[in-house]
Amino acid sequence: MPRPLGPFAFAWCARAIAWCVPLAIAAPAMADICKYVDRDGNLHYTNVAPEKGWKKLSCGVGGSTAPGEKGVKSAPGSAGFPKVDTGTQKGRDDLRRKVLTEELATEEKLLAEARVAYAGGAPPALPEEKEVPQKYAERLAKLRQGVVLHEKNIEALKKELAATR
Repeated sequence: MPRPLGPFAFAWCARAIAWCVPLAIAAPAMADICKYVDRDGNLHYTNVAPEKGWKKLSCGVGGSTAPGEKGVKSAPGSAGFPKVDTGTQKGRDDLRRKVLTEELATEEKLLAEARVAYAGGAPPALPEEKEVPQKYAERLAKLRQGVVLHEKNIEALKKELAATR
């Protein structure tokens, strides 16, 4: 004779159903995300129909081009990016060089300020630091860390500037 199911089995089944129903409802709600390029060459990822004039690059999982559609012309080895004319690219490169130069000047100024504050590793102790030497050591470590950070930033910016054409 089969044993009657107790309240534990009923509760377990109710929980299982409570978890499965939302998953079953959500499954049809999933949509393909498609990659489009607009008239200006900007990439857009959306699951909504785009404006007229946009070209579909890929849709769904795997990133393959949709059947019957051609991708945007691109330069060799550019992995699907739209080609940019020489004048536009030169303008972008000039702007990048200008921004990097400004950042370098700012970092050099901040480094000079940090070195003055660090005072070669022996800045004068503040009144509260005279009573608690640990505070002085902590402040000294932070000042040194600031100097090192600005030196690394300057090195990276110089490397980036050297890489620009």
